[in-house]
Amino acid sequence: MIVQWRKSSYSGGADDKACVEVGRHAQGVGVRDSKDPEGVRLSLSVDQFAGLVEGIKQGAYGR
Repeated sequence: MIVQWRKSSYSGGADDKACVEVGRHAQGVGVRDSKDPEGVRLSLSVDQFAGLVEGIKQGAYGR
């Protein structure tokens, strides 16, 4: 599966220790750590990704 990854607009600058990249694919949205691009990746449906983003905005997952 080919994914065009881009840095999340919610990630900070180059010194941000919590950077993620997101990319669309046929089944939905992929999420990965920008500092470990070959590491673990999440694959979420569009609805799951929207729920994750909403939960982050509401502070449901802490820091």
